[in-house]
Amino acid sequence: MSQAMDFDTLRQAMADNYEQPEGPARNARAEQLLVEAEKLNIPLAVIEALGHQLKVYNYSSEKDKMFVPFARLLRMWDERPEDFDEYEIHSLHWVFKWMSAGMLDQPHVPLASIEKWLGEMEHRYRLAGHSERAVRGAEFSVAAHLGDLERAERAYTAWLAADRDTMADCHACELHSQGWWRAVRGADAEALELWGPVLEGEYTCAHEPHTVLASSLVPLLRLGRVDEARAHHLRGFRLVRPMESMRGAYADHVEFCALSGNEARALELLAERPSYFTDSGDPRSKLDFMAVTALLMDRLNGLGLGDQAVPGPAGRAWTSGELAVHARGEALSLAARFDARNGTSYVSERARARMDQPALVDRLPLGVRSTRPARTGQHATAPAPLPRAITEAAAVTSSGEPGLSALLTEARRLSALRSPEAVEAWAAVSRAAEGHELDLRDRAEIADHAAMERGPEGIELFHRAAELYAEAGDPGEALAARSRAAYIHALSGATEEALTAASELYEKVLALFKEGGTGVSQTASVLVGRARILMHRVDEAEGGSGAEAEAEAAGYAEAGGDVVAAAEEAARELLALAEPHVADVPLASRAAEAQAMLGELAARSGDAEEATDRLSLAVETFVAAGLPWFAVEYDSRLAGIALRLGDTDRAERAARAALDHAGAYLEPMGQAQLHLQLAEILGTSGQLRPASEHAMEAAHWADEAGQAGTLGAWARHQLGGFLLRQGRWAEAAEVLESALPDLTADMHGEGAIVQTRWWLGDCLTELGEHREAAEHWLRAADIAQHWPEQRDHAMLAHLAAEALGHAGLPAQADQAYARAGDLWRGLGNVHGLVRALRARAWAAARTDGGLDGARELMGAAVRECESAIAGAPLGSGSPSRAPAGSGSPDDSDARPRLVSELGHTYRQFGDLVARSVPSDAEEASTRVTFEEALGHITKAISVFGSLGSDGLDARTGAELAAGWLEADLGRAAAALARARGVLSAYAGLEGETAEARCAEAGNMVKLMEAGQER
Repeated sequence: MSQAMDFDTLRQAMADNYEQPEGPARNARAEQLLVEAEKLNIPLAVIEALGHQLKVYNYSSEKDKMFVPFARLLRMWDERPEDFDEYEIHSLHWVFKWMSAGMLDQPHVPLASIEKWLGEMEHRYRLAGHSERAVRGAEFSVAAHLGDLERAERAYTAWLAADRDTMADCHACELHSQGWWRAVRGADAEALELWGPVLEGEYTCAHEPHTVLASSLVPLLRLGRVDEARAHHLRGFRLVRPMESMRGAYADHVEFCALSGNEARALELLAERPSYFTDSGDPRSKLDFMAVTALLMDRLNGLGLGDQAVPGPAGRAWTSGELAVHARGEALSLAARFDARNGTSYVSERARARMDQPALVDRLPLGVRSTRPARTGQHATAPAPLPRAITEAAAVTSSGEPGLSALLTEARRLSALRSPEAVEAWAAVSRAAEGHELDLRDRAEIADHAAMERGPEGIELFHRAAELYAEAGDPGEALAARSRAAYIHALSGATEEALTAASELYEKVLALFKEGGTGVSQTASVLVGRARILMHRVDEAEGGSGAEAEAEAAGYAEAGGDVVAAAEEAARELLALAEPHVADVPLASRAAEAQAMLGELAARSGDAEEATDRLSLAVETFVAAGLPWFAVEYDSRLAGIALRLGDTDRAERAARAALDHAGAYLEPMGQAQLHLQLAEILGTSGQLRPASEHAMEAAHWADEAGQAGTLGAWARHQLGGFLLRQGRWAEAAEVLESALPDLTADMHGEGAIVQTRWWLGDCLTELGEHREAAEHWLRAADIAQHWPEQRDHAMLAHLAAEALGHAGLPAQADQAYARAGDLWRGLGNVHGLVRALRARAWAAARTDGGLDGARELMGAAVRECESAIAGAPLGSGSPSRAPAGSGSPDDSDARPRLVSELGHTYRQFGDLVARSVPSDAEEASTRVTFEEALGHITKAISVFGSLGSDGLDARTGAELAAGWLEADLGRAAAALARARGVLSAYAGLEGETAEARCAEAGNMVKLMEAGQER
């Protein structure tokens, strides 16, 4: 600062500094401003600068610095109280409470000094005539910290009994403290009831509901109210994140994640705040932070992640095992310092209890991206446990392992039941068989089932199994094994070769079956293999295009005619063979699959009814056979068909059935897909809360499947939209911000990116973060500007302009409005263009453009309306320049809407001119300006009047505005006439607008009549 500030400039600088983010930079600026204040030789300037310094210290990581400016303020008060104005007297007494809490948070301040300070505070408050409410509240805080529960309860009762006055904490802060105490005392439900008015927004302040949301997390988990806990975390963390002084509340969010199965999310939170490990200005919040860090690290160690790299204090790399030891040591060391000061063990006991908490929820999906860390060491390498059926049914050898013979018997039983557990059962057989001599049949089955798990690499193993089956005297099973190999060969890209092989196997098995050389089961296995290959060829035919598709079609013709007809014939033949034997589980499975194939072919041909019937039969057959997990794919297909037909109820039932039938056997990716399908169906039918729940599950399972950046991002995109539609702005913003980095044009499409940023802008606007909202809308507009249809581009530019205006950036807002206006003009959307011009006019009136620039822009808006009205024939559809997509399907109301837009433009023109008059303007110039404004509003009245009853509310609003201008111009009779006209217009009418208009008109009548009497 090259020259000294004057007092007004200093005050403005302090106000500007207080709006800056909390932290050392703001504190340093406050210190500079105190130096500037001291140069002025004005005691009040120094007092205000000290007060400012004290505030920024209190709301930062350097709380220990606030004692020095307060001591100086107190000394100045004792020496010259007359130097303090009313506001600074109030502020001085107010921060007594900060000093009490601040001393408590510093273990080096002796307990005797704190108790002495309480007495000093009580004495000074009594002298100033204040209630003892704040004093008793401070005493309660001291007693609660010491663990003196009896004294704390006495002080708590006295605190609430004392009268509230100007020294009492705000309602929000008091309710937080009261609820916190009830939670400490084990009354979680009471705590949440006390916090209700803060959580619902009835009481707020600069740090509430921030701390209440944080404090409520663990009580909600303990009560099992996990949905509320999740919402409070997403909503509350957004509030806490930018505020450096809220390390204690931040720790609550880390603790919540550690106790709800969200360890990875907790690690992300630690990584965002590396300074919290070392900031020493507030030891009590550091104790909180280190305690929950220890809790988190112990959770990770319990998951076998002791060697995982984790964020920790700067200067070295940390593993979770190392940080667990360090954090616990730091927490207990800090606790010991407090206990040594307090003469108790209470702080250490509470710290240990916090660090040693068990998890309260195994898995609570949050919707934001966060994959549970992979386990390492013995936790990762231990083989999957055998199915319980195996361990219960199998004999046990002397080594404690199930016997091979028993394992074979159980594996065959599970295979006959088509159980998903058969896979691991055969793997167990394979492991147990090592080193044993087995007969041909056993070896064939082991090879056969091992091949099923190897994809293309299993083809040769299938052939080896076939050879063993043949040697064992089972030619039918040998053909079945070769059929399985042929299907895998088709999936590997050799469809035509595979079909040739399958056709040969088909001829052989039918001949063998006819001769009685094999059974229905083996024959059905060969037929299903051939049918699957033909269905695969249908898929390939639909997927190809151009010359490639024609070549494929020609190849299919050579292979035996139309491939769709061939597939249908194969499916019907399989069904005819298997359906009479549905009492046999494997054959029931074949019959169900055949029905499903016929359903798929019907769906492809556009016969939705046939497709639905066939797929439903497939599902019913699978379920009746005790194979619900095989029905899942077809449940999902049924849901998709029903949704396309507009039958959301049936789609929902089918999607829910898919999840029910999947049970515990579905892989994470399948879980993600099914939950997302159900979420989208529920969202379509307006069931937003359950849609959100399933979208959240989809995001979680996608993360678990390693698809966080693909399907997980799409699920979060959908979830954010569902939350937004429920008005859950903060939660939606957290989720959408989590999705955005993973959304790509190639994977998800530009539309998804634009929509996500659009939604984010909506959320941030509702949260008051206008600059950030504008940024998202502008970035979305930059993408949409390349699209053939430009309406989204125009709308986004317009929204960004509004946000920039709310953010106090008029120049940037004007640029965005100009961009939007040009786009609306190009689209022929008069309404958008006119509104952009009006917004620019209001901005111009407040900036360098002044009233003349505003008049020019409003005039342009009037001309655009008049021109559009002139081009709209009476009683016709939309004019050539009517707004795109802005009315009914044929825009038959275009002309009245344009007339209404003209009326509103004249009304705003008048309001703008009237409000442009400065408070110190001369009477003559004021009259001229008011007359101009009245002229514009009179035109608005005439325009609205032409709309008849449709324009009543707008016309009467303009009449009242004109009446007040008449009154300002000294024309009471004219004002009375307008007011009475409004009352007459609403005679016999009811409604909110009618009541408001009549109340205002009645008030005008009283004022004007009173003036005439004088």
